[in-house]
Amino acid sequence: MAKNTNIASVLAFEKKLVPSDGFMYGTTWEERNKPESNKPLVLREKSVRGTISNRLKDAIKNDPLKLNAAVENPNLQRVDSCALGEDQNTLKLHFTLKVLSGVQNPSACNNKAFNETYSKAANDYIAAEGFKELAKRYAINIANARFLWRNRVGAENIEVQVKKLNQDSEKTWTFDAVKMGLSDFESVTAEIDELATEIASALSGKNNLTGENVDFLLLEIKAFAQVGFAQDVYPSEELVLDKSTAKDKKSKILYHINNIAGMHSQKIGNALRTIDTWYPVPEGETLFPIAIEPYGAVTNLGKAYRNPKAKADFFTLFDRFACGETLEKKEDEHYVMAVLVRGGVFGESGKD
Repeated sequence: MAKNTNIASVLAFEKKLVPSDGFMYGTTWEERNKPESNKPLVLREKSVRGTISNRLKDAIKNDPLKLNAAVENPNLQRVDSCALGEDQNTLKLHFTLKVLSGVQNPSACNNKAFNETYSKAANDYIAAEGFKELAKRYAINIANARFLWRNRVGAENIEVQVKKLNQDSEKTWTFDAVKMGLSDFESVTAEIDELATEIASALSGKNNLTGENVDFLLLEIKAFAQVGFAQDVYPSEELVLDKSTAKDKKSKILYHINNIAGMHSQKIGNALRTIDTWYPVPEGETLFPIAIEPYGAVTNLGKAYRNPKAKADFFTLFDRFACGETLEKKEDEHYVMAVLVRGGVFGESGKD
């Protein structure tokens, strides 16, 4: 078969937003800024006797005797849980975020001509846009504490503290996340704008104001959520690959780092890159931000919002962008660059 020489069969990009795992602590709202009051949260194992609550076959649910027999069997479960102490009403989630430059340079590319056209297109985007739109959206997702996920729901107060850890820097920002929505990427405060400028400079590799080179940006992020005394909190849940049905098997396994309840770095990263409001909105549906993904996949809804048939998926747009074509909408360029910031392996077979 003939080979297509306009594409790279080996093509990969390293991610440029690199969050750490999140560590979870318990404290009180009044003493949240006292390090000695922040106590690591540990996982607890519970053994619970549940009831049968799943859908039953017609033969069982239509026969009272069989239904009673099924209900009499207890649904025994062993699960992990995590909660604040009886004297704690505030969850603290602590992680770091590194922002890197160099998105214009693939980490692997076996087609020199393709690499040259792509690098020119990416450098043109950086010169024209400076990652300002993407950085603004990443900064807003830090400020609104989207990365708390379920822990954000029902919180009376949420405060996000951000500190720049680069050498010789003492910049800090504090945000009241309760006052910020999860769907608004237009309302920008002076503090969000300042944080976004730092992120944009790191992604570009150059300070947009001074012209100085920027190697990277390292942020320390602390989020405090006042959820209530002794309330449950929600670390990441581990994927259970063991499909056995042994009765002594734990049915829910939560994530921990050295016995400290934690949030997966992947889950934090997914929250930070939930900035895509540029996808085609199906008729009758409401626009809401989704995570940056090549096909706009939202797994909990079982839907891909960027269908290749609509020519809105990453690969369709990237192939045109990387070859020097001008995309119809500026938003498509933002989306393509956001996927590259996310990173991934995007090579294609050289065969037709």
